[in-house]
Amino acid sequence: MEQFEPDRLSAAQLAAMRRSITGGRGALTRRSLLRASGVGALTLGGLASLSACGIPPAKRAGDAAVASDDHSDQEKEINFSNWTEYMDTSEDEKTHPTLDEFAKRTGIKVKYTEDINDNVEFFGKVRPQLAAGQDTGRDLIVVTDWLAARIIRLGWAQKLDPSHLPHAYANLIPQFRNPDWDPGRAYSYPWTGIDTVIAYNAKATDGKKVDSVTQLLDDPSLKGRVGFLTEMRDSVGMTLLDQGKDPANFTTADFDAAIGRLQKGVDTKQIRRFTGNDYTADLDKGDIAACLAWAGDIIQLQAGNPDIKYAIPAPGYITSSDNLLVPAHARHKANAEKLIDFYYEPPNAARLAAFISYVCPVEGVKEDLAKIDPALADNPLIIPDKAMSAKAHAFRSLSSEEETAYEEKFAKLIGA
Repeated sequence: MEQFEPDRLSAAQLAAMRRSITGGRGALTRRSLLRASGVGALTLGGLASLSACGIPPAKRAGDAAVASDDHSDQEKEINFSNWTEYMDTSEDEKTHPTLDEFAKRTGIKVKYTEDINDNVEFFGKVRPQLAAGQDTGRDLIVVTDWLAARIIRLGWAQKLDPSHLPHAYANLIPQFRNPDWDPGRAYSYPWTGIDTVIAYNAKATDGKKVDSVTQLLDDPSLKGRVGFLTEMRDSVGMTLLDQGKDPANFTTADFDAAIGRLQKGVDTKQIRRFTGNDYTADLDKGDIAACLAWAGDIIQLQAGNPDIKYAIPAPGYITSSDNLLVPAHARHKANAEKLIDFYYEPPNAARLAAFISYVCPVEGVKEDLAKIDPALADNPLIIPDKAMSAKAHAFRSLSSEEETAYEEKFAKLIGA
């Protein structure tokens, strides 16, 4: 029999969560077109409680979740939990057209609930049932990659049946096919992608293009007007790439070198500050001339300010994803798989992408999206072209020990 393991949150991990709650991705609304990287609207007391109790014992990685009896044939329904404003909505905001189309086609009714406000809060909500081997009342959930990895590792996600996912298998774009936490997508499929790139205000740079982390850290014309992010994986990941290292396969020595590179930027006052989502106002005004930025923000800012530009560094950029999972003991697994596959049909994926404006993980969607909005179809921040896709890099999964050590070093760097 496999041994069970606890999974606790360290003080360093909690500190990172507090940063994200107050100013990072966790502080954003869905309409900001960004995603919480793993934390959200928990109180500090709630975070402390989560740390104290830890995550209950569960199976080690490699153990498939105990599948419940699937009632899909008898019960034509799905209970789907998602984030707010993460689904296409009718003009009167009363219905979700793609979900209605799915129900019409399949006869399967979807109970759609926007009850995910952040990853940690949601995990705390479903954790007791999952740990007890009980149905959460949800057949399909959407969580960010780090939490998807944890749920899979703990044995709390059901392995998907490839025969139910022909479109998903065929149409998933290459950059999302093989995350180290779910190789080959045996347990998950992306709902959307999230990219970290470089943004700059061309007016503030006097027309100079800014397209590398080296330039952010060394260009004297940018001194005191550079921003990096308070999200460790984004700032360190982009710096690792700039130093010729692979964020998917790096050592502690590599990490320390990246921290040292950023520390020099702090010491020389090249870096103005480390920010959460609040960099957008400073970039828009030109107080920050150039910075690391999330793609969704750029789309928003460009709509109101033509001076806002972005660049993909030659070594690449950091990408992450939100992911569809079927929890252990869900009653309607086959129905949920049909819904996953439905959103990997290009026409349906296009309708979703047109509404939420995130990176679309579906191959062959551009033609259908162009029929809805040609500008969105031509935007590589939504439909990555081959050149952009080839430069996408994911930050590798961290052990609990690594995450604690790395977050402590990063917190010291940014003065948190």
